[in-house]
Amino acid sequence: MAYRARAFAERLRERCEIQIAYREGNKIIASLRFWNFLRRLRPNLTYVFDISYSAVLGAWLHRLFNRDVVLIVETGDAIYELMRSSGNRGRVGLWLTRWLEEFSLRTANRVVVRGSFHQTSLAQQGISADVLPDGVDTAQFRREDANELRKRHGVSGELTIGLVGSSVWSEKLQMCYGWELVELLRLLKNEPVKGIMIGDGSGIARLQARCRDYGIEEKMVFVGRVDYEELPSYLGMIDVCLSTQTNDIVGRVRTTGKLPLYLAAGRFILASKVGEAELVLEPEMLVEYEGVRDQDYPRKLKERIKVLLDHPEKLERSVRNMRLARENFDYEILAKRLSGVIQTAGSARTI
Repeated sequence: MAYRARAFAERLRERCEIQIAYREGNKIIASLRFWNFLRRLRPNLTYVFDISYSAVLGAWLHRLFNRDVVLIVETGDAIYELMRSSGNRGRVGLWLTRWLEEFSLRTANRVVVRGSFHQTSLAQQGISADVLPDGVDTAQFRREDANELRKRHGVSGELTIGLVGSSVWSEKLQMCYGWELVELLRLLKNEPVKGIMIGDGSGIARLQARCRDYGIEEKMVFVGRVDYEELPSYLGMIDVCLSTQTNDIVGRVRTTGKLPLYLAAGRFILASKVGEAELVLEPEMLVEYEGVRDQDYPRKLKERIKVLLDHPEKLERSVRNMRLARENFDYEILAKRLSGVIQTAGSARTI
């Protein structure tokens, strides 16, 4: 969100005076810091990136004493459903999450979401929302030659399949981000393919253990966390990027920030036919996904990978994805749309 905030700020500074505040400390301290920041700045408009206790309550407290301030809240998730599905919060925590989400959406003067289905879902609840999907700087994220990186990580001469993101283990679902990649490699154990996982989190150790159990340790490369600025080069190592969302409200409301990055980097994508991916990707890059955990999904991915192994020329079709990124997700375009949202919400000199 910090990168997103700065990307918008860089492109709107000629029209607005902009200051950005970042969360520090625990929820209560952070809320007070946000409130104090706004009290000193006295903005005409406050834009909150993602629903959180500290940011929303700090902005609301400021507006409580300054009724003319416009409050815009942006969210990329159905946070209550996300927490309920993951099982990472107890009953009280879930109740507080539901309250926070409803309070945020009802309190804001305008709501911005990052997925088209989310807009439709909120409209059914009587809440109007603008759609500004996850974005990418296409000048920064572009197709790059990663031959040296491929040599360094031992993936030269093979088809690479991978993904980027934090992997958090869900005890309730017994899965985490990247589970489908490991299961796919198990099915492709005897094929000239390797997996690449970029990111960290509590799920990585689980994925590594599963690779050992399956005897496919040599087929999987865990790169770890990579700085955002270095991601374009590392994406160049991956021939096929996986973008998997669950087929429930949690998955359908998302754009997912990785999809625009994969597109801009000119990667071939295999995405679950869910949410924003279904609206922008070509049919050959979409894979049917059922429910929260589709046990048959790795097999479906295997069928697509086998086609690419037999017809590697199909990978070149990924060049078209760069155009999709420029037309749908470039921050230059999104910033113009955000400017329109701000004008609609209220005339602003200071944000």
